[in-house]
Amino acid sequence: MTRTRFAPRRVAALLIAAAASLPLLACARAAVAADAEAQRQKAQTCIACHGPQGNSTNPAIPSLAGQPKQFITTQLVMFREGRRKDAQMSPLAAKLGNADIDDFGTYFSAQKPAPPAHRTAPDKIAASQRLAEQNHCVSCHGPELKGQQHIPRLAGQQSAYLRAQLRGFKASTRFDMDGQMTSAAQALSDADIELLADYLSGLP
Repeated sequence: MTRTRFAPRRVAALLIAAAASLPLLACARAAVAADAEAQRQKAQTCIACHGPQGNSTNPAIPSLAGQPKQFITTQLVMFREGRRKDAQMSPLAAKLGNADIDDFGTYFSAQKPAPPAHRTAPDKIAASQRLAEQNHCVSCHGPELKGQQHIPRLAGQQSAYLRAQLRGFKASTRFDMDGQMTSAAQALSDADIELLADYLSGLP
């Protein structure tokens, strides 16, 4: 078996190249850290309503922590364009540029969702799970209901917010980009909506 030998000059060149790359790596890490800090600072405007790191403590306001980035950015664009309307969010989103929206999506999607404060009563869990499966919640929002791409995380979301959105979809007053939720909500009774909101808000 032949051993590969490196000429002294080649070894020296490799060592010099490796040493030269270290400052570049350090600069790249510093740039990433600076970007992350800039995003965190920018996100401070959101935490008054959406809670620390995007974990809401207000039942009527959604948590953003751990939401898919594409969902966050899409909704902000919809608010900015006036397709989705809210008395608080619409005027705030109207001022956002694309870079701002991307920063918010990057920051909040990377935050860890807080453990849910609510726990669904044991005698309601089986019926709630059946309801979520029958209405294809798990098909779109994922088997653990943590969302994917432009579809939001439902697990651990505020119950009052979930209730309001489901009622809005059923009444066709809530903006629905592709009509899927409006269609799905038509089969839900008020009791179903209560059961789903209670169950989803208690999921980790």
